[in-house]
Amino acid sequence: MFQPHSVHPAASFEVSWPRRPGERRARRASLLPAAAALMFMAGCASLPPASHSPAATDSIADRWHAPLPPGGQWEDLRRWWSTFDDPTLLSLIDAAQTVSPTIAQAGAAIADARAQWVAHGAALQPSLDVNARSGRGRVDLDDPTGTVSSIGLMASWELDLFGGNRAGQRGAQARLTASRANWHAARVAVAAEVAMSYSRLRACEALLLQVQQDEQSRAQTSRLTALAADAGLESRVTADLASASAAQGTTVRIQQQARCDLWIKALVALSARDERDLRRAFVERTALLPGPAAIQIAAVPAQVLVQRPDIQAAEQEVVAASAGVAQADAQRLPRVSLTGSIGIQQLGMGGVRTDGRVWQIGPVAVTMPLFDGGRGRANAEAARVRHQAATTIYAGTLREAIQEVEGALVELQSATERRAAAQAAADGFSRSFLALQSRYQAGMASLLELEDARRSKVSAQRDLIGTDEQQVLAWITLYRALGGGWDADAMQRISAVSRASQQIKPVE
Repeated sequence: MFQPHSVHPAASFEVSWPRRPGERRARRASLLPAAAALMFMAGCASLPPASHSPAATDSIADRWHAPLPPGGQWEDLRRWWSTFDDPTLLSLIDAAQTVSPTIAQAGAAIADARAQWVAHGAALQPSLDVNARSGRGRVDLDDPTGTVSSIGLMASWELDLFGGNRAGQRGAQARLTASRANWHAARVAVAAEVAMSYSRLRACEALLLQVQQDEQSRAQTSRLTALAADAGLESRVTADLASASAAQGTTVRIQQQARCDLWIKALVALSARDERDLRRAFVERTALLPGPAAIQIAAVPAQVLVQRPDIQAAEQEVVAASAGVAQADAQRLPRVSLTGSIGIQQLGMGGVRTDGRVWQIGPVAVTMPLFDGGRGRANAEAARVRHQAATTIYAGTLREAIQEVEGALVELQSATERRAAAQAAADGFSRSFLALQSRYQAGMASLLELEDARRSKVSAQRDLIGTDEQQVLAWITLYRALGGGWDADAMQRISAVSRASQQIKPVE
């Protein structure tokens, strides 16, 4: 086997002009040492092990601990946004994904990763250059001035005996796959952000509608109380209290309007749409929260993991880091390169021109690092640390994915269970307020009783709208936690579905 720190002699072969037969035999004989060295090193070369994607450090649960929503279809996730039946929302998502700097940056990362992959693939192939030159001069004072011109092809090739270049190509391929997954993750994140902002705007509009109705009711009560006070049927203190309540209603309405305006401006920033156009588009479905369709969740968490592009990206980073270890180790072993050229040369001197073919094989260069101040060892150790870090990050991504899905399921279940109670409370307090309002107008109830009933009604209506909003947001969060309809098959996943439910062994 090849011993470290031994250096093989380089061999160089060149032919310019026809030689005698004996010289050709000598040149062929000179090929033998270099050929023997190459065959010896190739026989001793050992390729680095193939880079495998990891399994998980922690055992992935075989079932969900949060209740799953009923109904829905697994395949509907990719078409989920269309179930909202809200063209304004769909147009906002399309516009935001077109102008999103996050998606643009992810697209640029794909281009960079593709360029690196092409570069690493090119390192496995010979390179070919064309060379043309011409010069004029003399060798001796007694010789006439001559001109030498040549044109030819030059080829070079580094033999990948120890698999360093192949490991680099595997790592580049993994990073390209990871960058594509990150691009999909960015699209899902932007769509979810737009949908959440849009849902919050619609909930804000619903609250604004309730606040406007409450403001009108307070103003009417203040007007009637003032008339009663002028007629001596109510005290001035009661009239002042009613007037203050009306002013408070106006303040609340102005504050709520400002919140809605802020959400509109947030959507303008996300979509780069003209604000006036957006406001006109929002009028059609004012105060109507979008209604997403139910999503069916697979009973096995491992089936969910394959839908998440961030897990695919983290997995591929482990593959790339593993290839980086093999590449760093190969850099500490001998490197063999071969060069050659072929061309035409013309010599002109004293009016006489001579043409000929020129070719050269060699030199065959064998380079072995003997002393680099520990740089190679440090690079190899750093590559192993990066691999261990990538494995830890991958395991953390798996745990985070499960936590996000579980959390979204809990929020969804909570909002669903609260919805019926919130509706009953809102209906009951509304009926109570209307009854007290009639009694107050008939002089059978005090203004304090009326205002107390009003506060209860407004609070219950806010809770109902907030519950509807939380339910929609929980669905959107669940959509994002499930990967947003990302198609793993289209990305040519390396690992099988069951791999995510296995255990990852830490790097020793």
